[in-house]
Amino acid sequence: MTKMKQASRLLTCLLTTALAVPAMPAWAAAASPGGKTRAPGKARAVAAEALTVSHARTTAHGATVILGRQVLDQFVPGTSAAKMLSRLPGINFVSDDPLGTDSWGSALYMRGFTQQQLGFALDGIPLGAQDFRPYNGLMSTFAISPDNIAAMDVSQGAGALAMPSTTNLGGAVELRSVDPQMTRGGTVSQTFGSNQTYRTFVRLDTGVLNRSGTRMLVSYARADGRKWKGNGDQFDQQVNAKVVQPIAGAGRLTLFFDWNQTMQFAYADQSLAMLKALGTRNDYYWPYYNLAYLAAQGIYQPSLAGFSDAIDVSYYDGVTIAKDYLGGATLQLPLTDRLDWNTVLYGHGQRQWQTWTSPYTPSPNGAPLSEQVIEPRTQRYGFTSALDYQLGINRIEGGLWYENDHYISDEFQYPEPLLGQGEPLDAVNGRFGTPFQENWGMDYWSNTVQTHLQDTIRPTRNLVFNLGFRSLVVTTRGGGVANDVAYNGQETLPYGTLTAANGFLPDFRADWHFLRHHELYLDITKNMRGYGMSGYQLGSAWGVSSQQTFEALKRTIQPETDWVYDLGYRYSGRLLQGSLNLYHVDFSNRLQSLTAGTIIQPISTVINVGGVTMNGLDAALTLTPLRGLAITNSVSYNHAVYDNNITTQGTTYFLKGQQVVNYPRVMYKSNVTYNFHDAQIHFDAAYTSRRNFSYVGDMSVPGFWMASLGARYRFGDYRFLKNITVDFNVYNLFNSSYVSQMGENGNPLSGDYQSVLVGAPRQYFGTISTRF
Repeated sequence: MTKMKQASRLLTCLLTTALAVPAMPAWAAAASPGGKTRAPGKARAVAAEALTVSHARTTAHGATVILGRQVLDQFVPGTSAAKMLSRLPGINFVSDDPLGTDSWGSALYMRGFTQQQLGFALDGIPLGAQDFRPYNGLMSTFAISPDNIAAMDVSQGAGALAMPSTTNLGGAVELRSVDPQMTRGGTVSQTFGSNQTYRTFVRLDTGVLNRSGTRMLVSYARADGRKWKGNGDQFDQQVNAKVVQPIAGAGRLTLFFDWNQTMQFAYADQSLAMLKALGTRNDYYWPYYNLAYLAAQGIYQPSLAGFSDAIDVSYYDGVTIAKDYLGGATLQLPLTDRLDWNTVLYGHGQRQWQTWTSPYTPSPNGAPLSEQVIEPRTQRYGFTSALDYQLGINRIEGGLWYENDHYISDEFQYPEPLLGQGEPLDAVNGRFGTPFQENWGMDYWSNTVQTHLQDTIRPTRNLVFNLGFRSLVVTTRGGGVANDVAYNGQETLPYGTLTAANGFLPDFRADWHFLRHHELYLDITKNMRGYGMSGYQLGSAWGVSSQQTFEALKRTIQPETDWVYDLGYRYSGRLLQGSLNLYHVDFSNRLQSLTAGTIIQPISTVINVGGVTMNGLDAALTLTPLRGLAITNSVSYNHAVYDNNITTQGTTYFLKGQQVVNYPRVMYKSNVTYNFHDAQIHFDAAYTSRRNFSYVGDMSVPGFWMASLGARYRFGDYRFLKNITVDFNVYNLFNSSYVSQMGENGNPLSGDYQSVLVGAPRQYFGTISTRF
């Protein structure tokens, strides 16, 4: 931890050094915000870049909704992009921390689809499955500082046809990074909050450096704080850099770089029985090693007397450390006045350490505890390339995406000391010594090829049709390369090849502005998801118990597919804005990870639970009755049920007709924002209905209300400081007690399991920011 903080102080010094640049040439003042003039056939895309959001409203075209900075700025700086998406109807975000940055304890759901079933990209760079252990990407929070997000394009229906994603079944999110400013300057913000939260953000813009228009930015963000219960730090630091080089006026080359380092003490997983018997404040024992040591010997605290599962409430610690590097180069080049070429090259590397102190595996020295460490590593490289041709009323676009992904995941066991004979292992510094056993090792190579072709037809000014399809092939070979037979009870671990392929995934869209302020749109698409990879017994086809089970699974397993139908209407007037979405999804071959055993030594099985039928609606209405006042209310209804019962190990489980796990059937959201001169105040309230915890629905968590409050005042300029602003936010205003994350360790078929986390109580945050 000390070295992390020393490194962060050094970076702060480097980033606060002033940058000298030449004066901006006269032509630059007339350039568009993206540094590119409008090319033929790009009117819609350029319009999207220029959209602004007044009164903290969203902007939309077709089935895509755009969240701009005026919406994102209502959240506490450093809030995860996934949490900021929760402003939209149909999206459910849950987290055990107020800012949604805990990678283990947070999850995003969109119209019944999990974050592992959505498509995510940053400036065209695929971010892969938004998993805690991302086998083919990285979580959006680790990819870009939230302060550097210019906007997010959200398609909750069919998703974007050209989205480079192997996981996009029911929606897509494209994050767009801010461009460097045309003039030299910078931004500084400082946030303070509950639990010793301290976050600093600094961004420097060079302005235009030369006559060719080169400009760049570099930013550094550092966040530190304590957990809201138990003990332990939450630390993160991140560097972003971006270079924009205009080419011949209309084209441009963009370079983007991200480095992120995160250290998070996790919150202890609970079962519903634990919450009922022990309350919401139970957590890991860290830093009290003696208490965990005694518990491993069966000597528990008085509060656990008589509790049937006391050992699983008595873990010492759980820590996650992650380091990421992400780089991308984007070339946007008009080849003629009708033909454009867009290409993205990217590379990404990540290494993680995830630790738990296990009371189930003693150390060779006689200590009843040992440190269990999972070490996932990812290296991936790829490119996308597309041509866009304007031919009369037709805009024809086709492209290719290729990615090579190498994913490794190993689990080691390290010795802990005897009580009173040394310090326990410090999970923060990542130096564990020499393991006394390797429980398992998994190694995968994956190749992805996706092509797409679409024609955008505009027969009249207010009517647009999109016809297209994509082809997707994902081939993965790998599995177990290391195995402790005594630990796993298996002679060999699963190893082999799986391919998910579909040559024709059609897509049809229509967008009709039939009257002034009125819009009607329709999306129909078929999607497929590739097979995920994981460590042993951690929720993928390769994570099943044995090679024999894997071979049997290969004969029957099929990739998840679905048909998505989305019909929407939108009215956009000065005093009233409203939308209504009706959607239907036929989901085939839904693969679920069924989990039993302990969270330290899980027994996980991937099973096809059959089809899921989903019908739902999202409705939103915004009123602007007074200058500066906007009142938004939305309601979402989702009837997503399993189509089949399943039989496993001779037992039939009656899933048919049950709502899918972890996602509510009803959500209500309200936002009131009022601007008066330089002041703004906003109030948010949301209701989340009951959610099924077990697949058969015999265990569920009740619905809950959540409210937050925020205020902002702009003091204006003082000498060289511009737009001095103070923000104040209260999270969980009424101090609600509720279950947030569910299923982080998997969901049980029936009954209870240690796989829920509670949300944070009321928290306060204040921020002062300025530009210069």
